[in-house]
Amino acid sequence: MREILIRHSALRLHSRNAAVMIRPILQLGNPALRKKSVPVQEFNWDLKCLADDLEDTLTDAKQRYGYGRGIAAPQIGELKRVVFIDTPDFRSVLVNPTITTLSPATFEVWDSCFSFDVSFFVLVDRLWNIKVDYVDLKGNRQALEAKGDLSELLQHEVDHLDGVLATDRMKNKKAIMVRVEWEKAFKPK
Repeated sequence: MREILIRHSALRLHSRNAAVMIRPILQLGNPALRKKSVPVQEFNWDLKCLADDLEDTLTDAKQRYGYGRGIAAPQIGELKRVVFIDTPDFRSVLVNPTITTLSPATFEVWDSCFSFDVSFFVLVDRLWNIKVDYVDLKGNRQALEAKGDLSELLQHEVDHLDGVLATDRMKNKKAIMVRVEWEKAFKPK
């Protein structure tokens, strides 16, 4: 693993466009997914490389699965509080994100995850409206108010940073379905 990381750092020194680093996504059952991530202290080249790897890995996963809007560092084996979000309305790296404001309103959503190989969906309750405080890659403090789908996504990704998976939030033992059945029932045609 050390050799791969050294080669990875050397490739990154040349140019962002010269190297794409798609990292393996850890799967349900891997103990690292259950660990709490540590806050980022240094805003340096290593953090930028991690952000690039998250972007590259998400882009690849979206192409392979046909789904995906975000990924958290623990999913690629880095226990750091970093997520990458890529939706039509919001695209950013969030460092040390914290959900600071919670709405009383909730909604149900069928949730899946790259760490489940997007092979099944679970029904969870999420907050409709949240505020997230975070730091950008330059070290500047930011705040984001999110509603609906973006709120759900941010809650899902921040959960990863705390070792919490969507299966932990499943409404009940029967609130689960495999992907093919979910697509029959809910995927727009």
